[in-house]
Amino acid sequence: MKTIHEVKTTRNGINIPVVGFGTWQIPNEAAYEAVSLALKNGYRHIDTAAAYGNEEAVGRAIKDSGIPRKDLFITSKLQAQIKGYDEALVEFEKTITKLGVDYLDLYLIHAPWPWDQIGKDCTQGNIDSWKAFEKLYKEGKIKTIGVSNFAPKDIQALIDTCEIVPFVNQISYWIGHTQKETVSFCDTHKILIEAYSPLATGKLFKNEKIVAIANKLEVSVARLAIKYCVQKGTIPLPKSTHEARMIENADLEFKIPALVMAELDQLDR
Repeated sequence: MKTIHEVKTTRNGINIPVVGFGTWQIPNEAAYEAVSLALKNGYRHIDTAAAYGNEEAVGRAIKDSGIPRKDLFITSKLQAQIKGYDEALVEFEKTITKLGVDYLDLYLIHAPWPWDQIGKDCTQGNIDSWKAFEKLYKEGKIKTIGVSNFAPKDIQALIDTCEIVPFVNQISYWIGHTQKETVSFCDTHKILIEAYSPLATGKLFKNEKIVAIANKLEVSVARLAIKYCVQKGTIPLPKSTHEARMIENADLEFKIPALVMAELDQLDR
């Protein structure tokens, strides 16, 4: 089986394709073509968010692909600044309407605080939102629920007060930035890690050590970076609007040797 079609399984038995297609920073008008090309080239895990402003185009591309809904894994996210039980229920309905689907495979709280107030204590708002997520999950409207950008203390607050431990935490993760404390906490609680920005928004291409290792293995920096995330047990979400790069990012039929993995681990700052 090609790596892109392999899966990781959540605690509640839901299979997530181990490589997703991210749509962050792809505007609505470009997202239709990007997602259409991704689906054409084998991606079956599509990640979007209300904050990206492209749910409508993503949904149209999914519908027009003709791929059966059951063969796709679709993620969206509650906007970071929206907190609360009723508010989360309203936003979820907006999201599935825009996407044109009747359920989500994964729904995430996008961040523990609004992006313009990073670090603000929104514990009660997150708890209230999470209780709405639990309701939607129990009703079968979401197959699996999770969080994004949550540190251990943010997740612990949910564990202490709610019924369901998050199944997924989507965090920034790449070679040299592996968030060990958060990953360790999530591993303890059997929370899967999704790795957004696995190419560090392009910064890895300028890292001489990483470029040298990629050259030695005769793979591109992008392929090395994405495969690294897979071998570390995370679910990377590379994005591109260029078909050739989408194909390259999905070409992961090689293994990074253990000694090279150790060398890449040493780059963690």
